[in-house]
Amino acid sequence: MHYREVETAREYVARLETGADWRAEIEALAEAVEADAAWFTALGAVQDAELWFYEQDDCEYYPIELEEPLEVASCVGNVSLLDGEEQSSSSSRTQSDDDRFAHTHAVLSDAEGTTYAGHLNEATVWAGELHMRVFEESLEREYDETTDLDLWL
Repeated sequence: MHYREVETAREYVARLETGADWRAEIEALAEAVEADAAWFTALGAVQDAELWFYEQDDCEYYPIELEEPLEVASCVGNVSLLDGEEQSSSSSRTQSDDDRFAHTHAVLSDAEGTTYAGHLNEATVWAGELHMRVFEESLEREYDETTDLDLWL
């Protein structure tokens, strides 16, 4: 296990803009407040979503596409910097070490209460509220050969 103590510097609450991309909104807040490392929680509703499930045997993400209104029953994640210019295995967008990456997991539910969970790649915000706790020092993601993922150092 790798671990280190972190000090929190600041905390923010934000309302996500209707029609925007859920994860991009989190990354935009991190950029605006210069958060190189943070932990966040959020809730709300989305108009559609793409979750990813990570198949451990294949070391590959598989999409779960949902084209319907969904409640965001839970959303947690962290913000950090990627180590060097690379295509992150946990993002469909190319990230560089100047970009803040929001590693986002969510539990979504439909009108019947059926839940879907996984890595939230993208979703269109209907309504969203976010709490972000910013760490004093930055954290970077680095490629981990065993899992084929970019993980915190």
